[in-house]
Amino acid sequence: MTHPKHQIRALHTDSTITVYQAYSPTIGVAAARDGRFPEVWKRDRMTWIKPSFLWMMYRCGWGTKEGQEHVLAVEVAREGFEWPLRHACLSHYERGLHSDRDAWRREVKRAPARVQWDPERDLHLRPLPHRSLQLGLTGEATRRYADEWIVSLTDVTPLAREIHARVRGGELDAARRLLPRERPYPVTAPHVTPEEDAAPKILRGL
Repeated sequence: MTHPKHQIRALHTDSTITVYQAYSPTIGVAAARDGRFPEVWKRDRMTWIKPSFLWMMYRCGWGTKEGQEHVLAVEVAREGFEWPLRHACLSHYERGLHSDRDAWRREVKRAPARVQWDPERDLHLRPLPHRSLQLGLTGEATRRYADEWIVSLTDVTPLAREIHARVRGGELDAARRLLPRERPYPVTAPHVTPEEDAAPKILRGL
C-alpha cells in the first residue's frame, strides 16, 4: 500500500484517538493504575505524543531503553487532540510556509504545540518513505492534555514485548496481526482545510 508522505495514521474511534508515550516505572505504573499522570509528571515541560505504535517502538526500543520501560496507550478525546493541531507550529523552519526564520522563531515561542514529521517504521524499525506525526505539547496544551483530554491510560508494554518476540522469531505475519489497527485519521477541526491526504497544510509542512 502506498501512503501519502505526510498523513496522520492512528487507532481511532468516532470520539477518541490513541497516542503513545513511554515512561519510567515511577510514572508509567502509576499512570496506568490511576488513569492519570502522577504528581511527578511535570506539566511545565514539553511532552511528545505519537499516534504511531511502531514509531514509539523505535523511540523506546520496544520498552527496553532506560526511562522508557513502560509504554502507555493514551486514549484522547478527538476534540482534545485537534486543539493543539489548530494551534501548532512546525518544529523546523520551512521556506515558503514561513516568511523568514525570525517569523518562525516567534511562532515557536508562542505556539502551545509543535508538529514534527519523522520517518515511519516497519516491524524491524527500519525507516519507511512516508512520515509519522509527532506532536509536542507545551504550556496550556500540556496542562489540558493531562487534565481534560485523556479518556484512558493503558500499559501496553506486554503487547510491545509480545510483538517484539514474534519479530525476533521471524513470525512477521503473527507480529503484524497484533499491531494496533491504525488507519488515516480525518482531521475534523472546524477551520482546518482538508488536503488530498486528509492533513492540513501546517501538518504537511509544505
